Amino acid sequence: MPDTQSNAAALDGEIRAGGHRQPVRVYYEDTDFTGIVYHASYLRFMERGRSNYLRLLGADQRALFEEAQREAPGFAFVVRAMTIQFRRPARMDDVLDIVTAPKEIKGASVVLHQEVRRGGELLVEADVQVAFISGDRARPIPKALWEAMKAGEGPSAAKTGAQ
Repeated sequence: MPDTQSNAAALDGEIRAGGHRQPVRVYYEDTDFTGIVYHASYLRFMERGRSNYLRLLGADQRALFEEAQREAPGFAFVVRAMTIQFRRPARMDDVLDIVTAPKEIKGASVVLHQEVRRGGELLVEADVQVAFISGDRARPIPKALWEAMKAGEGPSAAKTGAQ
């Protein structure tokens, strides 16, 4: 019988060197009619990277959601801003690495730096500001999650004056 726990762990990627890495295979559905990855597919890949990064930090999103709903009804993590640079195309059947690392952590938001790589080649990079809100207002990020992200914050964050 297969070990579903270790299979799930493999699907979530891994945290190492202060960042999260997750492999993603490009399927036909991810491409346009020329076989090149459609630009919106990269957004889905990066969303998976962010979600699994939070999960591996110990933030089971379903449990966090239930707890936060009790404390702050209407809570959500929302993408507030994103800057993205498309550098090189990926193609069907490529295996990509989605790399996610905290860049700047504040009280109610975090900026995550994400890269999509094929081997050592940088294809796409983005800075994504994610805010924690409740009742349509910014709220402090839950302490346990804030501390876990702060512990993995990269040297680039120190340069930006993250607090």
